[in-house]
Parts: sequence; structure tokens; C-alpha cells
Amino acid sequence: MIRDLKPGPLNSCQVCSNPNLEVYLNLGHQPLCDTLPDSHTLRQPEPTYPLRQVWCNECGLSQLDHVVPSDVVFHNAYPYRSGVTKELADYQDSIAKEAIKQLNLEPRHLVIDVGSNDGTLLKGFQRRGIKVLGIEPTDIAKFAVSDGIPTIQDFFDKAVAEKIREMNGPAKLITATNVFAHVSALKSFLEGLQVLLDDDGVFLVENHYLIEILKTGQFDTVYHEHLRTYSLHSLVRLFKECGFTVMDAREVSRYGGNIRVYVGKGENREVSPNVDSILAMEKAFGLFDKQVYEDFRLLAENAKNDLLKLAIECKQNGHSFVGNSCPGRCATLLNFAGFKPDLMPWIAEQPMSLKLNRYLAGTHIPIVNNQRLIDEQPDFVVLLAWHYAEPIAHQLRRRGLKSKLVVPLPKLHILEI
Repeated sequence: MIRDLKPGPLNSCQVCSNPNLEVYLNLGHQPLCDTLPDSHTLRQPEPTYPLRQVWCNECGLSQLDHVVPSDVVFHNAYPYRSGVTKELADYQDSIAKEAIKQLNLEPRHLVIDVGSNDGTLLKGFQRRGIKVLGIEPTDIAKFAVSDGIPTIQDFFDKAVAEKIREMNGPAKLITATNVFAHVSALKSFLEGLQVLLDDDGVFLVENHYLIEILKTGQFDTVYHEHLRTYSLHSLVRLFKECGFTVMDAREVSRYGGNIRVYVGKGENREVSPNVDSILAMEKAFGLFDKQVYEDFRLLAENAKNDLLKLAIECKQNGHSFVGNSCPGRCATLLNFAGFKPDLMPWIAEQPMSLKLNRYLAGTHIPIVNNQRLIDEQPDFVVLLAWHYAEPIAHQLRRRGLKSKLVVPLPKLHILEI
């Protein structure tokens, strides 16, 4: 039975309630990746929470076994803005373009984005004449509003959905990109979809894809925001139980491997052959094979050790070793590897980032303006947003950076650009 999750230990599968879950990655206790100390809070206690990943051999879901309250994780001062990363802004525009074509959207239709952040995704629909509305719980909503994207600052649930439908009518499309895995009030969220979607409406969900993560050892996708990591098997099971149909699915490139799924309201919607094809691939890969998860753990430990070894060698040889970009995932990587400022003195971020002049959670590595890379020309720069390694590398080279560029995952290497 699908349920809303209570804070604290979680002892059964969030989709199928299977109590026999197996731990396959234990990252210890870690702080929240996007709760970044500043110069004042740096001297205060820093809460940490268990960070362990478990898997369900019944429905193929991977999940955390501890839930941190949503309003603690997604606090008002949440520092992430999707619009400051050009690669992500371009990617989200392509989502809007595809959805308009696939669903034959027209100006009369309403598109709602849940977890809309600064409105970057909705701008792609708005530019093409579609009516839009954002729902965003943090103060990042103010950036969307100032850019002309109507936004409700709240968490999405059935009650919010009822208010929106009364004021705006039903939605033809509701989107959630890198959001649906974050939702602790899962039952309320799905009830909200039922209320707010039109009878022929569609929910477009995109999240990290479990198969790609397992293949490549992307343990840095595990952090407290990501309560679930979906396989298509788990998504089909989840939506079927709630009166929806998974109509189409495909693997896409964002974040080192995502799955994009079109979910129709109702149980008798037409289903693309892509769905059966991906389900068959998942079984063939070993979604329900314990050894696959053991292999993943070993990949994660090797990646951690390789990065730590390089950092120590650089310190011993007098080489400067710093980071570039500060996505949430880098907190998992650097905390698991035990980094502190002695091994990585600073991390460079874009000038418009809300993370500037703060410190990476747990490690307390300072986050600085990336102009410092150009001014100081460090010997080694770790591309912590490694899933965008090549475009970031080309951009840094155009700005005159001559450093060696380190890609930490899936396997550590020096990027030859």
C-alpha cells in the first residue's frame, strides 16, 4: 500500500511494503547536502543523518532507510537554482519542446511543474505560448515570480491540488524533473495528481535511473533528498496501484543517466513498446540479482579510494588540488572519502550561485567564485559536476584554465581537453 512516509527509520519498501530489504551501500552518517554553513553557523553543531541505500527484491526499487523531514531538507534558504547552469537550462528547454510535440499541447492547455525551482523548465513552455504554473516550497520561488512565472510556494499534495484546480481548472500536463524521488508524502502527492490532472492528462516524471547508476557506480546520487531511486519495474508497480498507466519511457542523458516516463491518468491508456523493452532489459541486466548490488558497492569504494589517493599524492608532491562546481552529489562523494580543506582547500562555483561564500556540508570546504580558478591556475581541478564534464571543461579552457581536469566518476581519469 502506498503511504506517506514518517520521519525516521524506514523498514519496508516505499512502493510494495516488502519488509525484507537489503543494505547494499552504507555511507555512514552525513549532513544534508544543501544545508550549507556560512561563517556564522560554521561554529555551531551540524546535524547528520544515516545515509544507507537498500533494495527491494520484489518490485526493484532502491531507497534510503531513513527519512529526514521534508521541511528540514527543503528549507526556505535552499541554495539550488537550476537556471544558473546553462547546460541544465538547455536540457530543460528540450524537455518542454518534446512534451509539447508528444502531447500536442496548445495555448489553452495548462502545464504545472512540481518542484519548479526558479521556473527554468516552465519558461520553455511559456516561450512557446503554453499556460504555466509552478509549485515550489522554498524561497527560490521568488526568482520564478520575478521572471514572470506564476508560482505557488508550497509542497504539493491533495489539498494544494484541490485549490489549484478550483482556481485554474485541470492540468493537461504535470511535470516533476528530479523531484518525484524526493517526495516523502507519496500518497498525498499521487492523490493530488488524480485531483489536478484532466481526464486525459499526463504526468511527466524524470529522475535518476537505477540501472545506469548501478552500471557505473554512481554512489554520489545517494543523498537525503533522494528517498527513492527508480527502476521502471518499480514505477510501473507504483502507478498501477494508484490508477495510472505508464504509457512511455526512455533513458535520457541528464545527470549521468536518467529515465523519463510519461504516465497517463486512468488504467486503459495506450502503452508504447518502449515500456516492455526497458522492462525486459532491466531483468536481463540483473535488477533482481544480489550480485549486481554487491558489484556496485565495490565500484563505489574503488572510486572513493582512487580520488582520495590522488588527493594525497598531490599534497605530498606539493601540487594544488581543488574542486569545481558544487552540486548536491559532491557532498556525498567528498564526505564519504573523508575530504577536508587540507586535501581540497576550496571549491569553485559560478558567480551567480547561491552557494558562494558558504561551506560544503560536513567537509567545511569553502565555496568560492570560479574566477579564482583562472587567477590561480591550480595544478589539478576536480570536476565535481562530472556528469557535465565535457561542456564545463570546454568552457573553462575558453576562459584560459590550464589545469589538469580530473573526472572522479564513473572511473577516475584526467580529461584530455
